Amino acid sequence: MTWGSDLISQTVAGIRPPDAEAMRAARSHQERLTKPPGSLGRLEEVSVRLAGLAGECPPPLPAPAAVAVFAADHGVHAQGVTPWPQEVTAQMVANFVAGGAVVNAFAGQVGAEVTVVDVGVCVDLPAHVAAAPGLLSRKVAYGTADMTQGPAMTAGQVRRAVEVGIDTARALVAAGARCLITGDMGIANTTASAALIAACTGLAPEEVTGVGTGIDPPTHARKIEVVRAALARHQRAITSMREQPRDHGRRDHGQRDGALEVLAAVGGLEHAAIAGFILAGAACRVPVILDGVIAGSAALIAAAIEPNVMAACVAGHRSMESGHAATLVHLGLHPLVDLELRLGEGTGALLALPLVQSAVRVLHEVATFDSAGVTGDQRSVELEGSA
Repeated sequence: MTWGSDLISQTVAGIRPPDAEAMRAARSHQERLTKPPGSLGRLEEVSVRLAGLAGECPPPLPAPAAVAVFAADHGVHAQGVTPWPQEVTAQMVANFVAGGAVVNAFAGQVGAEVTVVDVGVCVDLPAHVAAAPGLLSRKVAYGTADMTQGPAMTAGQVRRAVEVGIDTARALVAAGARCLITGDMGIANTTASAALIAACTGLAPEEVTGVGTGIDPPTHARKIEVVRAALARHQRAITSMREQPRDHGRRDHGQRDGALEVLAAVGGLEHAAIAGFILAGAACRVPVILDGVIAGSAALIAAAIEPNVMAACVAGHRSMESGHAATLVHLGLHPLVDLELRLGEGTGALLALPLVQSAVRVLHEVATFDSAGVTGDQRSVELEGSA
């Protein structure tokens, strides 16, 4: 079975390791700025990583930014994992394009453009929504199948959904975006996320399955068992993916296909699109700020396809979802914001956008000790006074 496509292969082939010389230059420049070395903490790490991504120091300012909210429904909803009806997905898409959601408010605050992508909503959207300028109709299927009964997606569906994410990222970058932000909407998508996280990390379902929209204890227990059942059904694909070598120096079709097979087995159409979105951002050398657990689980798949994709990824925040913290550890990412959020939509990543921009702006605008005329004893005083 063919899991990849020419577009996916071309995108992966365009992803390069971070530029070591640019990273060294960024670290050296940070040490010469008029501040104590290391005093900006994680922001210095972000600036160095983005220099490595861009291949130059300082890297381009990550502005303007664009957030893509990928919306889709899930067949596993039938298993009673959430009290919210599936109709809410389509209703929230209408709210996004009308500008009435939290993602719209946060995006307006930081000057980010919002694009909503229907990659798998289970109904046809109303005509006035489908025709809205902020909506892209890229429906691959009317939601996924129930992952406890069989694969959530076919090979063709997972390929097309990944391609939707690639095309969306490329179009936003071509339109001028210099920072991409992941967003999502889909009732029951935290169940699929938990299954993906458990499949990729090897952690038990009870360790990575959270309360999503705030479900009660019996529903949470049901959700854990549903994730466990899905993992058991698709254990062969999961085991095969885990056994693939993780070599940062080469791109292996078996590695890619194994990740896509697991994504098709237990993921969602929006997870697949976000994985493609991340891959394309890395290929375009544009930073991608990840939102919460949905984006994190998609990033696990993107990293399994091509480990060097992580050079482009910044963890916007740490979600309250139990699986998200484990995901960030597995990916080696440190969240910039921790506000006990669990909304999704791209909200946590948008809150982190000014921090990412500030990290790069420091390299562009802050004077060095030499240029500011601070030398010798004066520099020592400067450092002591800033502690």
